[in-house]
Amino acid sequence: MKVFYFTATGNSLDIAKRFGGELYSIPKVLKGNQFHFEDEKIGLVFPCYGFAAPNIVREFIEKVTLKSPYIFVIMTYGNKLAGGVNWLVRFAKQNSIDIHYADGLLMIDNYLPIFDINKQKLKEKNTERNLSRLLNDVNQGKRFIRKKTFSDSLLTKGVQYFYKKNPNFNTDKDFSVGAECNQCGTCVKVCPRDNIKLNNKPVYGGNCEFCLACINLCPQKAIRLKKESNPNARFRNENITLKEIIAANE
Repeated sequence: MKVFYFTATGNSLDIAKRFGGELYSIPKVLKGNQFHFEDEKIGLVFPCYGFAAPNIVREFIEKVTLKSPYIFVIMTYGNKLAGGVNWLVRFAKQNSIDIHYADGLLMIDNYLPIFDINKQKLKEKNTERNLSRLLNDVNQGKRFIRKKTFSDSLLTKGVQYFYKKNPNFNTDKDFSVGAECNQCGTCVKVCPRDNIKLNNKPVYGGNCEFCLACINLCPQKAIRLKKESNPNARFRNENITLKEIIAANE
């Protein structure tokens, strides 16, 4: 089994590891020269962005060929999934990838402009129990696509339309770097887009995934958003090391 993942703060990597098999970082695949993959099972694990898939995952789906009798998708999310799973299934189909199982997994929401990580940690989200169900489903080769409601579809379409019409929303222009920065380079290493260079302090290149890895993982908490719920609260999945995230994205 091959499992492809995209992670910024470790949630999706944690889940991808639970499925076992060979792990492939989506950013690393896109930087390489192999785009055809075959196996008896193939999985995709990544976070939900804007009730759909991150841009880097979309690029992966458009570029690769996946050949397998069973392809599954797990979208991690922190608040509301809306029509994200169904959007992804359709998008994959348009790119000649048939998804046989697709569901979401509720986890801590680390979208800093809205959610306070400290408060998120106090909420019961039954992640382990729901993950056990997903693992069992995939292990048994169950075929299932998460259902959506009409309002789910409208919400996903509305948010995606807003992003399309407002390309400067959620960009690295929203970031600032404080005097606490000690030029350690962590931000450079965790960026999946190679969008950051060090020139006395981090300098952003405008090709931002808005995954917020650079902000959440900065040891000095020197990188901040102009607007965020709690500037002192940051997140990394407790089961995943900084070294693992660097290895996935550097």
